[in-house]
Amino acid sequence: MKITPIDIQQQQFKGKMIGGLDPEDVDAFLQMVAQEMEGLLRENNELKEQLNRNSAAMAAMEGQETKLRDAVLAAQNIAEDMKANARKEATLLVSEAELKGERIIAAAEQKLVELTSQIQDCAGRKCSLKLP
Repeated sequence: MKITPIDIQQQQFKGKMIGGLDPEDVDAFLQMVAQEMEGLLRENNELKEQLNRNSAAMAAMEGQETKLRDAVLAAQNIAEDMKANARKEATLLVSEAELKGERIIAAAEQKLVELTSQIQDCAGRKCSLKLP
C-alpha cells in the first residue's frame, strides 16, 4: 500500500480503554511509513545515479559533436583550398597551352615568310624548294 502525505496527516490511532493509543497500531503504522520512505529514498538515489550517468553521456556526446563539427569545417576548408588550387592549376595550364600555341603559330608564320621568300627568289628561274 502506498502512503501519501495526506494518509500520514489523517492517520487515526485507536485509543485503548484507558485513553492511550494502541502501541501495536502505532508501531505497525510507523513500520509501514518507514518501509515506504526506504523505498522512496532508494528510488531517489537510483534516479540521481541515472541522472549523473545521463549527464556524463550527454557531455561526452557534446564533445564528440564539437569534434565532428570541427572535422567537417576542416574538410570544407580543405575542399575549398583544393578547388582554388585546381582553378589556379587549370589557369596555368591554359596559359601555357596558349603560349605554346602562339609559339607554334609564330614558327608557322616564320616558315611561311621563309617559303614565300624562296618562292619569290625562284620565280622566273628553275630551283628546288625546301619543303618540310
